[in-house]
Amino acid sequence: MNNLVNKLEQTQSLSKEEWSALIRGRTTGTADYLFERARKVRHRYYQHDVYIRGLIEFTNYCKNDCYYCGIRRSNRNAHRYRLSKEQILDCCETGYRLGFRTFVLQGGEDGHYTDEMLADIVKTIKSRYTDCAITLSVGERSYESYRLLFEAGADRYLLRHETYDPQHYSKLHPQELTAAHRQQCLRDLKEIGYQVGTGFMVGSPWQTPENLADDMLFLKELNPQMVGIGPFIPHHDTPFADQKAGTLELTLFMLGLIRLMLPKVLLPSTTALGTIAPDGRERGILAGANVVMPNLSPTDVRKDYLLYDNKICTGDEAAECRGCMERRMNSIGYNVVVARGDSLNVDTRP
Repeated sequence: MNNLVNKLEQTQSLSKEEWSALIRGRTTGTADYLFERARKVRHRYYQHDVYIRGLIEFTNYCKNDCYYCGIRRSNRNAHRYRLSKEQILDCCETGYRLGFRTFVLQGGEDGHYTDEMLADIVKTIKSRYTDCAITLSVGERSYESYRLLFEAGADRYLLRHETYDPQHYSKLHPQELTAAHRQQCLRDLKEIGYQVGTGFMVGSPWQTPENLADDMLFLKELNPQMVGIGPFIPHHDTPFADQKAGTLELTLFMLGLIRLMLPKVLLPSTTALGTIAPDGRERGILAGANVVMPNLSPTDVRKDYLLYDNKICTGDEAAECRGCMERRMNSIGYNVVVARGDSLNVDTRP
């Protein structure tokens, strides 16, 4: 297995069979070796810096009915909310004072926020905070919508592909959602000029090592600037309430593999990691990640943006989240930096 890790580090590429064998045959020793190599690569490009993103979860309304998601349309127990433009701007003001230079506007696919409304919000944030980047994470939209938001000033777009395999995708989503359309959205975003982020769930129901191998091959083909992965965690008000959660161990292993395959990529250590293990986010950084995303949303709505059960940090003020994250990163020898934190993974292909 270590030989496959070495090959990946040297060539940034493996075949589907090699990916499957490495993921299926991993051991604790292989993982330790992988993390050592991944840290070395991460330090080569990003030193010991950790970039922070200010996450603003501005709506938990969603037209979709994904089987794993707590804000799915059919969840009648969800307490719905929407933030106004003024509330979003207040979050940005708080975040800017705390040193955030990237704001991530994330929400369900909520038709209340038209293209024009979102573009106006983006333009206003950009005009007030000219040294900041804006990341959007608002799901599948048309090419024209993506272009309008890009022209308004959005720099980055996060859209997890969740799983590449169309059959597996169909087991996680209702039939009106397809893997092919999700992947086309990502290609549209790249063509328009966004710094693009994608990613997948680890340990989702019916996932196989071959599914994960396909995910890695897709990442290699897409060559995104950011990759966000996290363990599947069930939500009690979804069809997957009784499904087994993904593991910290496999999620960390996949983080290390992604770092070796895409050495310059931005790789978050997610809140979901911290949910399944108290030191999960620290261990994510030690596996090769270099981004954390503290929450800037108003504390009175955070508990309502519940994609999965037992989400952490729903009661902390923004300053507490920022301070806690800084202490956590310092404790393992890393430094939270005040910067936009753009990816070094610039796509130069035609």
